[in-house]
Amino acid sequence: MASVFVYQVVGDLTVGKPELVEFMETETVESAIKAIGESTEGGIPVWRKKPNKGVHENSEMRLQRFVGILNPLDIVAFLAKDWCLEDQEKALKTPVSEIVFPNNSLLKEVDPATRFKLPANLKWLSSVLSINTFDACPFARLIDALDMLKQGVKRLLVPKSVAWKCVSKKFSILYNGKWLKNIEAGGSANNFANLSKPSSSTNVNIETKFCCLSREDIIRFLIGCLGALAPVPLTSISSLGAISPHYTSIEASVPAIEATQKLPLDPVTIAVVEHTPEGQYKIIGEISACKLWKCDYLAAAYALANLSAGQFVMGVEDNVTPRHGLDLGASPRVGGDGSAANESGSGKLRRKFSSRSIGFFSNAVSPSVGHVRSMYRGRSAPLTCKVNSSLAAVMAQMLSHRATHVWVTEGEDDVLVGVVGYGEILHAVTRPPQSVS
Repeated sequence: MASVFVYQVVGDLTVGKPELVEFMETETVESAIKAIGESTEGGIPVWRKKPNKGVHENSEMRLQRFVGILNPLDIVAFLAKDWCLEDQEKALKTPVSEIVFPNNSLLKEVDPATRFKLPANLKWLSSVLSINTFDACPFARLIDALDMLKQGVKRLLVPKSVAWKCVSKKFSILYNGKWLKNIEAGGSANNFANLSKPSSSTNVNIETKFCCLSREDIIRFLIGCLGALAPVPLTSISSLGAISPHYTSIEASVPAIEATQKLPLDPVTIAVVEHTPEGQYKIIGEISACKLWKCDYLAAAYALANLSAGQFVMGVEDNVTPRHGLDLGASPRVGGDGSAANESGSGKLRRKFSSRSIGFFSNAVSPSVGHVRSMYRGRSAPLTCKVNSSLAAVMAQMLSHRATHVWVTEGEDDVLVGVVGYGEILHAVTRPPQSVS
């Protein structure tokens, strides 16, 4: 196991993270669209309100208030329902409590501190960091946090106090043993105490604030210390066993709405596939939360309800006969920032539907449709790699595209063989060196 997992603490990864602003379950879908568009992780934790504001809230009480994580695909799938398409204004005013899937196991609170006993002359740190004992701090080391994430946790709730911001980096070095050895020997204990000890005016009773660490934050940290993880980063994903064959798919010819009947939990994506002459699958696109992150939600919902899966991901530039008999000219348009977008001052959708209005397509499209598929790909193109791609390359792909997964193909025909997500990467980097083939 790489020493960085043992010596690094969770608090070091919180530096620069914004303070958590709780999104309540009583908020509307319209507010959720705006919040997701402004978020940095393509999904927002949803909370219940505090029963009593004056009562001190412990960790268990806080986690009981956590409902689940709302993602863009949940919202689009909801807006694609028949009654939502018929009354979109009412649908946008629906509280998110009716949409979010309750699962409070997706978030765990962890301590930013470390697992060692402080010397007597540094006991003041205990009160500054609001920690009673350093010997039994739960899930403080990075390796402990990784174990939680491998078990299905998607967010880590970490206390973020003014005091911790000041000593986070020093704490990491101290826990690494460099300064701790000097302190035990009495060499530089006084220097460290004089440098870091707070003044008498320091307020140790600061109200606890929190920030959220996502799995993307962990991967972003890991890619910055690839040398410490050698030889794993340069090993192929197939050799590491990081390719998951368990993915959800839908054929391109079936209605796209059927994808909402079997939404996977992790990663939240459905592959849109076509059959090859050899009876295998070839991926042509995907319906996923990360692809819908900053789309036009109402246009995406209309497309999901009326197009085939292939049309939804590849694009269509023609008049579509809606299954619901809707007048698109009477529908408001909501973009990724949750605001209503006007078109020619009318505030209405175009009567001629174009799947480019979903927000997938960044390339210019020819008026003639159906000649070359590639000109419709744009943002909707699935992110793919090969079975012999290195783990570092896959991590870089995911981070550069802000994706939660990469599809794995093999051969000249790009036959789909599996998917690599956050979970597979975390398992790969924590494997014992002798198990790397």
